Amino acid sequence: MRERSGRPTRPGHAGAPARRDPAEPVLAIEDLTVTIGTRRGPARAVAGVDWSVRAGQTLALVGESGSGKSMTVLAATGLAPRAARVTGRVRLLGEELTVLPEPRRRRLRGRHVGFVFQDPMTSLNPVLTVGRQVSEGCEEHLGMTRRQARERAVELLDLVGIPSPRRRADAYPHQFSGGMRQRVVIAMALSCEPDLLIADEPTTALDVTTQAQIVELVADLRRRLGTAVVWITHDLGVVAGVADTVAVMYGGRIVEQGPVDAVFAAPSHPYTRALLAARPDPAHRGRELPAIQGAPPSPLDLPAGCAFWPRCPVRGDARCEHELPPLVPVAPGHRVRTFYPGREDA
Repeated sequence: MRERSGRPTRPGHAGAPARRDPAEPVLAIEDLTVTIGTRRGPARAVAGVDWSVRAGQTLALVGESGSGKSMTVLAATGLAPRAARVTGRVRLLGEELTVLPEPRRRRLRGRHVGFVFQDPMTSLNPVLTVGRQVSEGCEEHLGMTRRQARERAVELLDLVGIPSPRRRADAYPHQFSGGMRQRVVIAMALSCEPDLLIADEPTTALDVTTQAQIVELVADLRRRLGTAVVWITHDLGVVAGVADTVAVMYGGRIVEQGPVDAVFAAPSHPYTRALLAARPDPAHRGRELPAIQGAPPSPLDLPAGCAFWPRCPVRGDARCEHELPPLVPVAPGHRVRTFYPGREDA
């Protein structure tokens, strides 16, 4: 793969922002809140979320469906629904996205952020060859000629493990398996060598063997390219293999956040413990998996206090029902939102 400095750029192209301190986050969000207007009233999908991710680091956003994981990232990158009202601060490569005009935000997204979604067929155009789809971003954002972009597409298909990449570049999406299609989508996401890769449930629709291959592929690309990764999932088994840090979300808020090893070794929130307990374990084959009783709260009617209180096996005093717990430190870099960190019995 050619070095970034060897890539041609379009004359007058906006290009990358000025180089920043390597210690500064690629993406940082502060007090991000997303409220969506509905016929039944405002729905608070995200409520005051803070996190950041640096170059070469993987942050995993974990939680059940409806916890606010995907909406957090969509809002942070300017892709929230039109009905959504987004407040808070979002900085991408040091630029405040919330105050930028949409054309500038679109250029930043196209050049510096790559997206990989759950179903590759929704990301691929069925009437264009995969080579053409991978090369489009190179022409648009890097100013490459059609021939240069074609060669770059072949390089990328080879990078993500597509056999006979030059020949397969002329194939159409329906001629690939599900795992191979997801590799093509990853190649598209990496076409401009983005500073940030957002992977939203990228392995959910794949078989276990292919899941492992995709996880290893993204981890290897992160190591080689130094890309920051935000991995959105409900599968804690995947998190253990890909993430440096993890943020567990529930009811639109972060309830536990810290280094992945620390959170897995000493989960301090009852919701995190319940998610970990629900992981399949070959050693417990034949046993019924423990389930979290009840259902997640509706964003239209979030509890006044702890959102997990109605389902929590560790119910404390009235504060849990009526007061929002703060996000407090329990160890270096490890924070939890509960009045009873680490408590396992009522």
